[in-house]
Amino acid sequence: MHTLASLLAGLVFGLGLILSGMANPAKVLGFLDLAGAWDPSLVFVMGGAIAVGAVAFFVAHKRVVSLLGSTMSLPTSRDIDRRLVGGSLLFGIGWGIAGFCPGPGLVALGMGELKALVFVAAMLVGMGIWELFETRARAAK
Repeated sequence: MHTLASLLAGLVFGLGLILSGMANPAKVLGFLDLAGAWDPSLVFVMGGAIAVGAVAFFVAHKRVVSLLGSTMSLPTSRDIDRRLVGGSLLFGIGWGIAGFCPGPGLVALGMGELKALVFVAAMLVGMGIWELFETRARAAK
């Protein structure tokens, strides 16, 4: 049941990314171009996503078990540290350069976008490099 729920959630998420234009890097870059031909339409997409997420977290904080019977484990840390800020900066720079973030990049790859192939390959290399450094840092402790 968990696998089916995950599949359905992924399909709904991917379809939402396609319908909203988030899988189109030109639309995303137009949204990020505040000094040029700014396209504000993604403000509504983000606003809708924040509203849905806020309701979901409000409900989730009141539950001990998920709808499928799994234990709820929500993040508790509220620390803003160097790693969080650095990761956020790297994410934003990558999003601004490519017009993709991981979810839309994977959706666009599934749609056969060549730019998405380059993005996803670079993303996987970056994840591998991070894992290598993280493993070495853990071993050094």
